[in-house]
Amino acid sequence: MIDWDDIRYFLAVARGGSVRAAAEGLGVYHSTVLRRIAQLEERLGAQMFEKLPSGYRLTAAGEEVLELANQMEASSHQLETRVFGRDQSVRGLLRVTLAPTLATHLLMPDLADFARLHPDIEMDILSSGELANLTNREADVAIRVVYDRKTLPLNLHGLKGPELFGGVYMSRDRLAAWRAGAPDPIRWIVISIHGIPDWASAGEVRTTGVPFRTTDGEAQIVAVRQGLGITTLPCFVGDADPLLVRVPGTDLHMYGTLWLLTQGETRKTKRVRLFTEFVTHRLAAYAPLLAGLSVSRD
Repeated sequence: MIDWDDIRYFLAVARGGSVRAAAEGLGVYHSTVLRRIAQLEERLGAQMFEKLPSGYRLTAAGEEVLELANQMEASSHQLETRVFGRDQSVRGLLRVTLAPTLATHLLMPDLADFARLHPDIEMDILSSGELANLTNREADVAIRVVYDRKTLPLNLHGLKGPELFGGVYMSRDRLAAWRAGAPDPIRWIVISIHGIPDWASAGEVRTTGVPFRTTDGEAQIVAVRQGLGITTLPCFVGDADPLLVRVPGTDLHMYGTLWLLTQGETRKTKRVRLFTEFVTHRLAAYAPLLAGLSVSRD
């Protein structure tokens, strides 16, 4: 019989294009991947890959195995989620994925409340910019900002939450200095990979053409607090920060809608149902803050 673990190694090489990428993805040694591939080729009596300077390329036999291997993987995930879905205990592991800003500036007190309410549930909070794959059981619940609901995978079950808006912000002290006629230039503070969004107008405050770039949202927030200039932030971040204020003459922009996403049988487990119901109510209470309606403009 074919060892499913050998198939996992085969898929990792086929998808990564190299033994090194497969080893890093699986968290094993390079030699382990080579041994597993050789073991699979010996059992099937065919060569799976052709080694090229650019990496590993599937042979004709490998292409045929890839199609069946994908089916085996899908069946394995389906079996796992069905068994998991029968687990109705209020204990065990619950993995929740969401953007870092949502975790640190909005929902962490609520996640802590849920953990205190259910001390036997092991919470695993995956606050990362990377999208976890719910189908592959990388997470049980995803809280995502979705601009177009048509982009949601059809195999996921979604609970629609409040709409999320953003605005343009600067420090209160810097705005006061600008109103007093301070000559210091005002910069755009941007996250490097995003730049200045088209919707963000400088409003009444003129900016220099020399931006200040950061690599992450937390550094961006600290920079704008320092009075370097203006930046775009979600309203739940900017409006809740006593050191920041909206830039005069600027408008709000809708980022998208918050969705709670679960997959297949997983959503039927008691701990997942308890969590989604809990967070849905908390998000509903945050709707004015998320929409930028919780404060008046200065």
